[in-house]
Amino acid sequence: MSPEFLWYIPNQVQPGHRGDAVVEGHNSLDTLTSHARALEDHGWDGALLGTGWGRPDTFTVATALAARTTTFRPLIAIRPGYWRPANFASAAATLDHLSGGRVLVNVVSGQDDLAAYGDSEGDQAARYARTREFLQIVRRLWTEENVTYHGEHFDVTDSTLASRPVVRGDRRHPRLYFGGASEAAEKVAATEADVQLFWGEPLDGVRERIERLKDLAAKLGREHPPLEFGLRITTLVRDTTAEAWADAEAKVAEMAKGSVAGSRHPNWRGAVGQQRLLDLHARGEVLDDNLYTTPGRYGGGGAGTTWLVGSAEDVAKSLRKYESLGISHFVLSDTPYLPEIRRQGDQLLPLLRH
Repeated sequence: MSPEFLWYIPNQVQPGHRGDAVVEGHNSLDTLTSHARALEDHGWDGALLGTGWGRPDTFTVATALAARTTTFRPLIAIRPGYWRPANFASAAATLDHLSGGRVLVNVVSGQDDLAAYGDSEGDQAARYARTREFLQIVRRLWTEENVTYHGEHFDVTDSTLASRPVVRGDRRHPRLYFGGASEAAEKVAATEADVQLFWGEPLDGVRERIERLKDLAAKLGREHPPLEFGLRITTLVRDTTAEAWADAEAKVAEMAKGSVAGSRHPNWRGAVGQQRLLDLHARGEVLDDNLYTTPGRYGGGGAGTTWLVGSAEDVAKSLRKYESLGISHFVLSDTPYLPEIRRQGDQLLPLLRH
């Protein structure tokens, strides 16, 4: 299978996400469309659209961008606490049909501002049990008729979607991406997800997690095609290795002064996956060949906690090592987002495409 290369589009109310350029209309439809069209023009398959209460609604943004593009594939982050499964299955199937089968879905179970949108499920085990039911119902509604499901969290009776996802080759429905490093999360991924996304951990950590998830899938009796794996990471690419490291260190110096927006969200502090990244700095500032851990010390969170730094050749070499472990889906980004779409699309992607 050829690897998939996605970017990230920052649908944010506040400008300056992770040090991006602060411009007027940064989240207007024209601006976001310029990102999506640049992705099409520079070799990318699509982009992740993040979710969080208080941000523009991810599904609405994805729908608008799909209508203004032809090949752009939105990886739409959604939360079971925001949606009920039948509502979401119908919405996603409709957009998939209208866009010609371009929808990708990233199911997020980590805590958000629960009270703000009326969700009361703060218990980790219950959240992931709910996510399991959500994924099971959505997949069945996309592929079956007259679905009846009675679970602890969700129920549907004799449910059939009027509009179905696009079926093409081995594709039966939109691919379901999933993240999470806790024991509860990994059980859901091993049995119900299509793609497990990892943050930017060192190669040994990713290797260990892939092996564990494969073993877990076999132990738990996974019923779907084999689980695939993806990497969500910041890639700082410059013309030379020296230039890349100089710019990386300058960015971190600015972060240390507190001048870069987008520090870690309070809800991430208890997340197992986030803590794994923050703990990496104790092993060294640079791990493997060029995995820079220092950003996590100064507010970098999620995909911005660790960076792959170097020339296009340096970063491509590192990404190919992840691919050799079994990673086949890559979600990359750096700021400023729009210029980096072009730079990395033109310099990095040609080194990675088979």
